[in-house]
Amino acid sequence: MAQSDWKTAIQSIHPSERLFFDEPMAKHTTFRIGGPAECYAVTDDGNEVRALVSFCKEQGVPYHIIGNGSNLLVSDDGIEGLVIRMEGSRISEEPGADGKVHFRVSAGTLLSGFAKGVCKDGYTGLEFATGIPGSVGGAVVMNAGAYGGEIKDRLVSADVLTKDGGVLTLTGPELELSYRHSNVTEREYIVLSAEFALEKGDPEAIKETVDELSGKRKDKQPLEYPSAGSTFKRPEGYFAGKLIDDCGLRGFTVGGAQVSEKHCGFVINRGGATAEDVLGLIGAVQKTVLDRFGILLEPEVRFLGF
Repeated sequence: MAQSDWKTAIQSIHPSERLFFDEPMAKHTTFRIGGPAECYAVTDDGNEVRALVSFCKEQGVPYHIIGNGSNLLVSDDGIEGLVIRMEGSRISEEPGADGKVHFRVSAGTLLSGFAKGVCKDGYTGLEFATGIPGSVGGAVVMNAGAYGGEIKDRLVSADVLTKDGGVLTLTGPELELSYRHSNVTEREYIVLSAEFALEKGDPEAIKETVDELSGKRKDKQPLEYPSAGSTFKRPEGYFAGKLIDDCGLRGFTVGGAQVSEKHCGFVINRGGATAEDVLGLIGAVQKTVLDRFGILLEPEVRFLGF
């Protein structure tokens, strides 16, 4: 099907008010970087996701799934095909056989919003997640974590759309969750929802922990600048930020991109940074750390459109 034909055809399967063409991705990433998506669809419904993916496969149109855009660097040239943005919040709860309360949460729900909400209601276990800016779906994909906690610690299961169009309910072990990893991407799954098990705790202690972690983030992370969070995964036995700092790269700049002076594990957009600036900076940091310490830093950021 010709390019213009599929763009016309897709309008018959998805609501026009949630379908956009040549949509600037800089508006939808926390880096505030990225060229236009050829087509951009917003949804919070698993059936819509299935229909969009099926359409793309039938028409030979490339597609990409994103959440809050918080761990994403998009090419300056943009993205061909369809970007499906999982957005919107659906949360339900019920008692579990394990004596805990189980929360079923849609993939597009902001993890930080969900975590803050349950903490405020006196549930413990997700205090670490109150400052993580991604979506629940994205958090499952990368087993997001902070301050000693990880998604796998509280995840009961996730519903995923398979590449064959079926839906599976998979446990944490079945998702092969490990440090910043799951098998979701390699098996071409799409996370539709996740179930978490939490228990009641001491409301004052929960609030104290949340406030303490929030204070640490404000003190140590460059929250005042656009970024994609931690740029590199933690090498076993080391801290990426310290390795970068020890190489004298604090404040190192390429164009509008900079190794944060506040926390060397973050690459920030100082203003007007392009994706090429960020790529150039990441490459320079990797080479310097490899030459100095023999350690290749692995990006935690996901790259689209390159």
